[in-house]
Amino acid sequence: MLIETPAIRPVTPQSTDSSATATRRRHDDAPDTMALFGRLAGLPDGPERDAVRDELVTAWLPMAHRIAGRFRDRGESLEDLRQVAALGLVKAIDRFDPERGAFESYAVPTITGEVKRHFRDRMWALRVPRRVQELRNKVRVARRELVQSPGSPEPSVAALAAHTGLTEDEVTAGMEALESFSTLSLDAELAAGDDGYSLADTLGAADTSYDTVIDRESAKEGLRKLPERERAILYMRFFEDMTQSRIADCLGISQMHVSRLISRSCARVRDEAMGQRAVRPGHAARPR
Repeated sequence: MLIETPAIRPVTPQSTDSSATATRRRHDDAPDTMALFGRLAGLPDGPERDAVRDELVTAWLPMAHRIAGRFRDRGESLEDLRQVAALGLVKAIDRFDPERGAFESYAVPTITGEVKRHFRDRMWALRVPRRVQELRNKVRVARRELVQSPGSPEPSVAALAAHTGLTEDEVTAGMEALESFSTLSLDAELAAGDDGYSLADTLGAADTSYDTVIDRESAKEGLRKLPERERAILYMRFFEDMTQSRIADCLGISQMHVSRLISRSCARVRDEAMGQRAVRPGHAARPR
C-alpha cells in the first residue's frame, strides 16, 4: 500500500505562547489539530470527512517520518519505513478519541508499534534472542557515530568494542545479528558473468557413492569369512538378481533352505561389519 505524501500546509497554532507550546510538546513542529479532530469525530463517512482526515495526515506526517528515521540502517529502505509509519499514522488518526488526551501521546506508540511489527513480520528471517538484539542495537549506533561522513572507513571490531564498552565477542555477535533481518533465496541469480547460475547451483550435494564405498569396505571381511557356497548364493541373489527358487534349482536344495542361508549369511556379514561376533555365547557354529 503506497501512501502519497501530500504538500504540507501550514497550520496556525491556537496558542500565542510559543515558548509554552515548545515546552509542552515533544516535537517542535507538532501542529495544534484538536479542532480538526473535533470536526472529524462529528462527521459521517463521506467526502468532507475524508478531506479533514487528509488534512490531519498532512499535518502529522513529519512526525511519522521522524519516527521512521529512527529505524533506518536495519535492512529496510527509509522510503519503505516511511510508508509503514504513514500507515501507522492513518490508523492512529482513525482510532484517536479527542476526549482522551493529546493526539501525539497516542500516535507515537501506535506508529512505533506499526514499524516494529513490520520488522517482526516481514524482515526478520531468524529469531534472535533479546540479548543479541541489544548487542545489535549498540553496535549499529556505534557504527553510525564512528562513521561521521560518507566514505569513512568501516570501524574495526576493536574500535567498536572500545566505543561501546562491549567485548570483541559481543561486538561480533551484534554485527552478525545485523545481517539476520533477511535471507537470500536459493533461486536468486548470482552476479553478472555467471551465466544465470543461482545460489543453489553453488551448493554441494550429498554423494551417495561414498556411502556405497563404505558399505562395501565394511562387508568385505564378513564375506571373506563365509563358506564358499554361501558366498556363491549371495552373489547369485544380489549381483545376478536370481530368485531363490532358481538358486535352489542350481544347487539342488530347497528354496526354504536357500532363504535360511541368505538370512544367516547376511546376519553374519552385518555382525562382522558392526564389530560383533556371529557366534554368541551358548551357540556353536553349525557345520556346513
